[in-house]
Amino acid sequence: MAPRAYWKGYLKLSLVSCPIALYPASSSSERVSFNRINKKTGHRLKQQNVDSVTGDPVEKDDIGRGYEFAKGQYIQVEDDELAKIQIESTHTIDIERFVPRQEVDDRYLATPYYLAPTDKVGQEAFAVIRDAIREKKMAALGRIVLTRREHVVMLEAFDKGLLATTLRYDYEVRDQKDYFEDIPEIKLAAEMKELAMHIIDTKADHFDPKAFEDHYEKAIVELLRKKQAGRVVEPIRDAEPESPRVINLMDALRASLKGDAKKPAAASTPARRTSKKKATR
Repeated sequence: MAPRAYWKGYLKLSLVSCPIALYPASSSSERVSFNRINKKTGHRLKQQNVDSVTGDPVEKDDIGRGYEFAKGQYIQVEDDELAKIQIESTHTIDIERFVPRQEVDDRYLATPYYLAPTDKVGQEAFAVIRDAIREKKMAALGRIVLTRREHVVMLEAFDKGLLATTLRYDYEVRDQKDYFEDIPEIKLAAEMKELAMHIIDTKADHFDPKAFEDHYEKAIVELLRKKQAGRVVEPIRDAEPESPRVINLMDALRASLKGDAKKPAAASTPARRTSKKKATR
């Protein structure tokens, strides 16, 4: 069965256009999910909308949307009012410009989609746009409307199709200065950096997403299997060894390079000694 399209429309580059479909490139539906239940009966709970002031249940027809412009005061907005907001890119991704891919800050990347042609007639036009993007090694920027919101979308040649990634707007990305400004400038010894870089070289590899296992998901599945089989679930103890603390950074780098099992323990700071005393009281 062919995947179900999330969005259908047209891809347009100047006077060249073709019908396309957008498909989600990622999914979380395979993860284990839980329902809220009544622990006494085992029955699933139903969500009920309640008026925050009166406490009375609200019927579905009386539920609307509102924007809070002051504390406890809302401007009501109807669905038909939102529907009247017409945006040109509702059914078309119109490529506006091309930029070097490396100039797109990764913080702006939001959600990936696969973009493919929907009929044989448009395949040639699609191939022209895709191959031109690939040959120029550029990323195309356009706009798309998904669930009423307009998004900037970046298009890259990917396999036989295009990878479309929605981008966050500038106001959605936080300034790093708020988080990094208190980090001091430290002049490191050349030997320290050389040791660190050598450690990186010894661990260098190619990216393979299959090499990473979701240990939490695996543990949840195992827990559910045991409970379904009526087996006793034993608590996991000491699953993670205590992180080693380091006296000397240079010693730690050298030990890491040698692959020593034992790492030098850290000297206790006054703060740590104080907290340890408190814990033993």
